[in-house]
Amino acid sequence: MKKSIPYWHIDAFSAEPFGGNQAAVMVLDEWLDDEVLTKIGAENNFAETAFLVRDAGEEADWELRWFTPTSEIRLCGHATLASGHMLLTRDGGERVTFRTRKAGILEVRRMGEGYEVGLPAIETEPGTLDEAARLLGGSPQEMRRSELGYNLFLYEDEAAIRALDPDFRGLAALGGELFVCTAPGAVGGTGTDIVSRVFVPAYGIDEDPVTGGAHAVLTPYWTEKLGRDSFTAYQASERGGSLTCRIDGERVWLGGPCVTVVKGEFYL
Repeated sequence: MKKSIPYWHIDAFSAEPFGGNQAAVMVLDEWLDDEVLTKIGAENNFAETAFLVRDAGEEADWELRWFTPTSEIRLCGHATLASGHMLLTRDGGERVTFRTRKAGILEVRRMGEGYEVGLPAIETEPGTLDEAARLLGGSPQEMRRSELGYNLFLYEDEAAIRALDPDFRGLAALGGELFVCTAPGAVGGTGTDIVSRVFVPAYGIDEDPVTGGAHAVLTPYWTEKLGRDSFTAYQASERGGSLTCRIDGERVWLGGPCVTVVKGEFYL
């Protein structure tokens, strides 16, 4: 007899279908083998599939893990926001918490017509990333990196970000790194304080549509640069997505809407 798993397809950081970043959210009775979770992630073929299991302890409401089409990752903001949207829509309430394996306890709260997800702030420091910069293209004015594999490249303006045409095969050969390219928003352009594009080819995602984890890097960087604790952001991928970003101590809070596109059953 086939096993039936509840399944939601949600567009995160978008108020309408076909925008933001797609996530599959799947609720399990208990954890399946990692090999099976990876295969499900490949079958769904979204940037991330979020798997949820009721938390057995008192730390959080749910356990949460994220899988790309090729592997498990340590942090995913948009699929966490999508998971919060699904649970708060289905079960009601104002907030929901998640215990993760490598990112600690995460939280999603209602915020106006949308939600806000709290992630650990990821600090970066100056670093030399000449090969990655060459593969990304353009002329970055600043390069920074974190020990977690998040690499940040500052460009002059929004036009430079939109013009990037990276060598994805070359970037993938650099290993499990995430490449975050950012610039100030253009007057008359996106209408946001900052813009970005994010590339993760080593994990089977050449360009990620809207990346919460990248904004966990961008938020401490830009709040210091702008001299204030919040700003607006736009990720200029083909799908595109807008976020509000604020810092609160060692946490960043990323805000935006979600929309459920598909609800059904996944048969295993």
